[in-house]
Amino acid sequence: MLVEKISDTYHRITFSDGRQVFLVGTAHVSKDSVNEVARIIEEENPDRVCIELDGGRMQNKSEKKNWENMDIRKVFKEGKGFLLLANTALASFQKRMGTQTGSEPGAEIIGAAKLAQEKDIPVSLCDREIHTTFKRAWATSSLWNKCKLLATLISAVFSNEEISEEELEKLKNQETLESMLNEVAKELPSVKTVLIDERDQFLASKIFDAPGDRKVAVIGAGHTAGIIKTLEKLEKKEISSDTTPLTVIPPASKWSKVVGWLIPLAIVAIIIVGFTNNGWDQGMRTFLYWVLVNSLSTLIFTFAGGGSFLTALLSAITAPYFVLNPVLGVGMFAGIMQATFKKPKVKDFEGMSEDATTFKGWYKNRILRCLLVFLTSTIGSMLGSLVAFPMIIARL
Repeated sequence: MLVEKISDTYHRITFSDGRQVFLVGTAHVSKDSVNEVARIIEEENPDRVCIELDGGRMQNKSEKKNWENMDIRKVFKEGKGFLLLANTALASFQKRMGTQTGSEPGAEIIGAAKLAQEKDIPVSLCDREIHTTFKRAWATSSLWNKCKLLATLISAVFSNEEISEEELEKLKNQETLESMLNEVAKELPSVKTVLIDERDQFLASKIFDAPGDRKVAVIGAGHTAGIIKTLEKLEKKEISSDTTPLTVIPPASKWSKVVGWLIPLAIVAIIIVGFTNNGWDQGMRTFLYWVLVNSLSTLIFTFAGGGSFLTALLSAITAPYFVLNPVLGVGMFAGIMQATFKKPKVKDFEGMSEDATTFKGWYKNRILRCLLVFLTSTIGSMLGSLVAFPMIIARL
């Protein structure tokens, strides 16, 4: 396989059988990337265009009113609250950067698809489904890494940091990208594996197997080096192009299931000991003390997330029960209640992507506020348990 580096963002790859891939690494909010992709497609006139999108995201970008069909309560019931929160956070971060640079997020990807359609060139969607990627990242992360991942997403949403187009273009430089990815690998190794390494393999396999002898592949610049390495292995048949193993969601480990029940079992055990050793009155006071701390913490945090009075009250009342039942969660309940009492309107769906770029927008938009309530009520209940746990032990 011959790799010709035309620039930091453009590589011409020629396989031993004569097939060629014109690999274009882009920044998803860069006007220069939009122009470069269009120019290369025009110059090379490929017989196929491969893009870094999956079917779901392609539909979302093509159908502007797709959000209107979303039932937010169903999202919470299906346990997809964290997935939607993560997806929205990333989208808002890209949207804000795009506003600063004057380019819509993913404009070069959509532009490549539209230009291919105009020129009657087939398009291949080569990325893994975004929900699969998030689920694998979540499933393979430790509790500490999950906390760091959530903190990173939240800080990205509410950060006021601005980036110029010149700084953005520097991010397409291979040395800069490798340095950044190494930092991610140090802080969140499992997340980096799923978000970058696995998708490098997935994208490369789909590009390699896509029909055509001359293919333009439009991908994020961070994937360039990984895709080239994987294409080399695929041509030498050192690895298979079968991507099925990369779409399987790892089941929860037995240890994680045990850990999920440790806190409720410990609380129940401590309360029983309190009744046994100190009598009914002292045992009941210990139990009510725990209930009060957990409920009060949940109430405060639910209000902080913009929850309505009824949502906060009901979440606080039921929080102790949800702590003792890890199968369910107070965040799911609070999100559903918020969506019930403050039902989202059409304008909330239409303005969701724009509202998600500002702190005020997360409170103004009823869908985003449901997500905030989901998150803050979960944090409140967790903190309530952590605070109450050593205190009820001390009361024994």
